[in-house]
Amino acid sequence: MPELDAMAPPRPMRILLLCRYSGLPGPSRYRFFQYLPYLKKCGIDVTISPLLDDEYIRRQYETGRFSLLPLPRIYAGRTVALLRSGRFDAVWVEKEALPWLPCWLERLLGLGRVAYVLDYDDAIYHTYDQHPRWLVRRLLGRKIAGLMRGAAVVMVGNDYLREYAERAGATRIGWVPSVVDLGRYPARVDPQNDVFTIGWWGSPANSQHLRMIDDALAEVCRDGGGRLRVFGGWKVELRCDVPVEYTPFSPADEVEPTYRCDVGVMPLPDAPWERGKCGLKLIHYMACELPVVASPVGVNGQIVEHGVTGFVASTARDWIDALRTLRESPDLRKRMGQAGRRKVERLYSLQVTAPRVASMLLAAGGEYQLPAARNVVY
Repeated sequence: MPELDAMAPPRPMRILLLCRYSGLPGPSRYRFFQYLPYLKKCGIDVTISPLLDDEYIRRQYETGRFSLLPLPRIYAGRTVALLRSGRFDAVWVEKEALPWLPCWLERLLGLGRVAYVLDYDDAIYHTYDQHPRWLVRRLLGRKIAGLMRGAAVVMVGNDYLREYAERAGATRIGWVPSVVDLGRYPARVDPQNDVFTIGWWGSPANSQHLRMIDDALAEVCRDGGGRLRVFGGWKVELRCDVPVEYTPFSPADEVEPTYRCDVGVMPLPDAPWERGKCGLKLIHYMACELPVVASPVGVNGQIVEHGVTGFVASTARDWIDALRTLRESPDLRKRMGQAGRRKVERLYSLQVTAPRVASMLLAAGGEYQLPAARNVVY
């Protein structure tokens, strides 16, 4: 990637960021906000226009329900942002501008008036093309493909998303894995746990995946052999012999609690939506120098090096064996944790991907020339 000085445009480049969230949930913070200081140094000024504010998300987290009452206000605000998008050099969009509305309406309201860049860390297209209702599949099933075809650059976090973008006819595809800012992850001090501690970190909607390993957790935690710590998730019904500690989500304190675990886990079903996930949970654990155990679904099999940074586990027996092995060997936990941290430093850190993101945005605004080949993955 080019050096910062080589990329800086002759005048500040103005980008409108149409993100989903204003900062509370992880996706927008990790895919966009953590890049802003670096982009500023590159001469890229980003104006943030979130779809959902923190208060709306906070109420959803507290109640577990999706409220329809604020939707007219939410969509009106996004419509105004689209109508004003022509004032910018380029638009940077998280997934789509107007969820559940067709591609042509987004364009009618202004998307495409200037070059736009799309970013995907989930297979959001499956929300539509695999919807149980025929009418939704008919009206919106090809929406994301249509947006991708018109984009200056499509940023994707894994091969599953890249392959879809290629089939959709995207002109430029950039590989941008989900990453962490290693400046927030200091050197690890081994936790002084009185019992083997299994950590799970994530959003409330995904905490249901812990039920997949209920039997394995019960086996490993039996008779005081272990406990589960959940950070950010809703309470999940697990077997009564699994001791669980819940810590509410806090963006200001989401790193330190993970350091107090002995291993990080990421169970996932092998389904289309999950194949599109970008493994941020694993990268977070590995940055904390935790060994990991994960389902071999989607990008997980690339992030986890089996026997080196952790274990992949398909069956309950696999999960039990992996967790027991790590429970019984502090030295192995330490070696795997250190190997995972080194992999994050090489591939999954903000320090590695920030220049790549800056070059794509500058190219979208016409300030930087990317390679001429079609469908290049950077």
